[in-house]
Amino acid sequence: MANYYNKDLYRILGISFDAAEEEIKSAYRKLVRIYHPDVSKNPQNADKFKEIQEAYEILSDKEARKKYNILRGFYREEIKKNAETKTVRKENKYDSFVKEAKKRTQREEKNETFTKSINEALDNLFYGKKLNKTAEKTQIPRDGEDITVDVVISCFEAINGTNKKVNILHTEPCTNCNGRKFINGAVCSKCGGTGEQSLHKKINVKIPSGVKTGSKVRISKEGNKGLFGGKDGDLYLNITVQKNPYYEFDKLDILCTLPITPFEAVLGCEVSIPSSDGNITLKIPPKTSSGQKLKIAGQGLENKTKTKRGDIIITVQIKIPQNISKEEQELYLKLKNISKSDIRKDFYNAK
Repeated sequence: MANYYNKDLYRILGISFDAAEEEIKSAYRKLVRIYHPDVSKNPQNADKFKEIQEAYEILSDKEARKKYNILRGFYREEIKKNAETKTVRKENKYDSFVKEAKKRTQREEKNETFTKSINEALDNLFYGKKLNKTAEKTQIPRDGEDITVDVVISCFEAINGTNKKVNILHTEPCTNCNGRKFINGAVCSKCGGTGEQSLHKKINVKIPSGVKTGSKVRISKEGNKGLFGGKDGDLYLNITVQKNPYYEFDKLDILCTLPITPFEAVLGCEVSIPSSDGNITLKIPPKTSSGQKLKIAGQGLENKTKTKRGDIIITVQIKIPQNISKEEQELYLKLKNISKSDIRKDFYNAK
């Protein structure tokens, strides 16, 4: 936990910096019921659960929480209240806090920039000095977190690629305090001391052709915004392809079950087959049997490097229409009467 002060533990638990002990416990219990490995089967939640445990261990310990508040900057309101009720000289308090902050930062990170930021903040609190632009620039950069969104697409959208509009909830630095959490020593009234604000955003995303269920599509810099110069997070799309009774995927091959009528099977026909390059005309030869397979080479899915492409494998399925007219029935009866074929000859001889 050496770097715990680099994380906003209050934000991880979804509480404000001045939350009471019972609020901390209640928030922790709720999150455990969601992210505990025995409850959640999503492996991505394992790291989230570790963060929740770390945050609770620090914030539920009075001494650890006090030290964390000092290092993160949440101590300002507490110091101000104590200064009004105690008779200890401000200069002695200043020296005490500076020494503790310096020891902590030198022992854990030896970060001179962070130490300078603490000193300037304490100067401002005890001696009325204003933070200058240099002090603002010494804030530790924080990278924005990635966002994951589930997207469902059709089979043909998976084959051809598509554009989708997704609605995401992401965080940005608070426009009131610019992510610093405090304004003139007081907690920011707009963000409540989190330094961030949540916003809904709709964006158009491009899903490439050839994706399958379980594929992940990365949209760069569309995640949560970074703070103090930190990098913006990315948006990841978890793809689910809707099941289609006529199409399946086998690695790079597209498996297609093609229904045809009895007369199309006997006489042959031409059928339009969708592919990633548009519709392809497939010739069904005369006397085609149900279950017969046909192949359209090189029209399947491409691999990631686009150096190899699969095929479209067609399995013919002869289907009898359910709404046969009286005239059609009469023609089938006529066909029956004039037919000389014995298609079950081999069946009986196989006894």
